[in-house]
Amino acid sequence: MPEHAFRTLDDIDARGRRVLVRVDFNVPMQDGEVTDATRIRRAAATLTELAAKGARVIALSHFGRPKGKRESSMSLAPIARALSAALGGRPVAFAEDCIGEPARAVVEGLADGEIALLENLRFHAGEERNDPAFADALAVLGELYVNDAFSCSHRAHASITGLAERLPAYAGRLMQAELEALTAALGGGERPAAALVGGAKVSSKLDVIGHVLDRIDVLVIGGGMANTFLNAQGKPVGRSLCEHDLADTARAIMAKAAAAGVEIVLPDDVVVAPALEAGIATRTVPVDEVQADDLILDVGPRSVAAIERAVGRCRVLLWNGPLGAFEIPPFDAGTTAAARAVAALTRAGKLKSVAGGGDTVAALAHAGVLDELSYVSTAGGAFLEWLEGKELPGVAALRVR
Repeated sequence: MPEHAFRTLDDIDARGRRVLVRVDFNVPMQDGEVTDATRIRRAAATLTELAAKGARVIALSHFGRPKGKRESSMSLAPIARALSAALGGRPVAFAEDCIGEPARAVVEGLADGEIALLENLRFHAGEERNDPAFADALAVLGELYVNDAFSCSHRAHASITGLAERLPAYAGRLMQAELEALTAALGGGERPAAALVGGAKVSSKLDVIGHVLDRIDVLVIGGGMANTFLNAQGKPVGRSLCEHDLADTARAIMAKAAAAGVEIVLPDDVVVAPALEAGIATRTVPVDEVQADDLILDVGPRSVAAIERAVGRCRVLLWNGPLGAFEIPPFDAGTTAAARAVAALTRAGKLKSVAGGGDTVAALAHAGVLDELSYVSTAGGAFLEWLEGKELPGVAALRVR
């Protein structure tokens, strides 16, 4: 997406204006307390900048799936406290509804530079239905609209597309960073470019591979899906997770890659065990020596070295999916080693690394390098749909027309 395709906070004259900011505060909670405030901390930059510009900042978010009904367990009240902490103790006013008199009273009580959080958008069925009347009721509270929730922008909800159609619309700093990072990783012009695609099944990543294949020079395939490609090459995979019915599809992908001059990197050696259990005895074997009773659960050291060499020749890496069953040691070794190698290349200024997807984020955190890549997306479904080449409604709504 070219820089001029959407307006950012640089284009806002916010002083004294009521600014509705769509954030994603759908965060883990336990016993009424936020257990992971990463998304809240990331959104704080946009809210702080707007407040510093003298805006009257009104944050909007959903939480959970209340299905259009008020559920006390899904109130954003505890999140208002976590937001205040993320803002360095700055007070955050809280409205007990996101529309109507409770919202209006809180919004009208804001002075320039103050911040409010409105109650859960999904307490109203009109949010997910993108109901025009609900979008109108939200829009009347503000004068400008900022979308800082890329992670929600694959949904055409009232607070995502409805508000962008009713008010002057801008991308927040988190949205801007996400769009710029993904654009750089997919078609940003820097070559050679690599994609590391892992995870359990080829079937769930077919659209991703199809979309990235003509935009990259190296495709690293790992995780359970690598077994499907190895099987398609006639390699033994034992009792491993493998989509045998996709052998022809895997061969077609490899043929397309060869025709396009894209190098495919598959495991050369693998870690096998009789079961996926912590502490179980393992063997590291060449891919040709997998036995009938073996489960392939990680890549071996030769494979990690090959990945390091291939990625080391590239200027950009897009990573989605782990290389093995990283959740259970010792099958985390391959993913962890690769993650640390990517982090080292990034630190050295040799690689622009962009990663995303729930398992990928967890694997990078496990490896201790979550903050050492160029950009790590926490967007989940929206990140995957972007990789598949789909137009996200929330992004499309921000385009300058």
